[in-house]
Amino acid sequence: MAGRFADKIIWVTGGGTGLGRAMALEFGREGGTVVVSGRRPDRLEAVVADLASAGATGLAVPCDVTVEAHVQAAVDRIVATYGRLDVAVANAGFAVGGRFEKLTTGDWQRQFAVNVVGLTTTVRCALPALRESSGRIVLIGSVAAYLGLPGSSAYGASKAAVRSIGASLSAELAGSGVTCTTIHPGFVESEIAQVDNQGTHHPDRKDPRPAKLMWSAERAAAVMVRATHARRREYVFTGHGWFGALMGQRLPALTQWIITTASKKR
Repeated sequence: MAGRFADKIIWVTGGGTGLGRAMALEFGREGGTVVVSGRRPDRLEAVVADLASAGATGLAVPCDVTVEAHVQAAVDRIVATYGRLDVAVANAGFAVGGRFEKLTTGDWQRQFAVNVVGLTTTVRCALPALRESSGRIVLIGSVAAYLGLPGSSAYGASKAAVRSIGASLSAELAGSGVTCTTIHPGFVESEIAQVDNQGTHHPDRKDPRPAKLMWSAERAAAVMVRATHARRREYVFTGHGWFGALMGQRLPALTQWIITTASKKR
């Protein structure tokens, strides 16, 4: 299959649902062979079946990114199966919600174990193979990295850490042939609002995010894959996400006042 990622081997963590699934399918449409990892084997196998239906090749490799042995085993299996790894997408993550005073030490530990430590473990284990292929690292951040949102201190802090890690990686890897792209989505359809602070999925939970600002996962995946191909250092989308990030950087006091005022009205 011809495309931007023809003959490339792509690994997507958190690849069974939401943005991870949509990115996997988009990479497949662009000619890539896609390995999806996550904690729910049935979801992973469903993505592999969808890839096959679209004429692409996929492989399900169950993996919990908080367990280093799982992550290393996933990389070893990919290299043993295909002989190389060209793109590693550190997408696995979830959102701990709640006001700061209500969050427990366990909440903070779970948030950073997945969104930060799991992400860095993914990259660290993948890097030797990526150096061999002059490959691409993709870190999935969030516009929340730029904004201080009420009830989102843990999640925002974890994504701010991802942004900082991406900047450091880009500097450290300069000239190596390996690049790091950090992507910060705005509101995108996913299961993130249906997962509680313990990481349990509740399919009947209502998503409180504004539906009118929501991008479909498919639309988001298309621009994310293009940014990956272009080896962008940092990429922010959607339109409202870009504007929020810009405001958070250029006019932080005004942005905080707007957020605080809007929060009080709700």
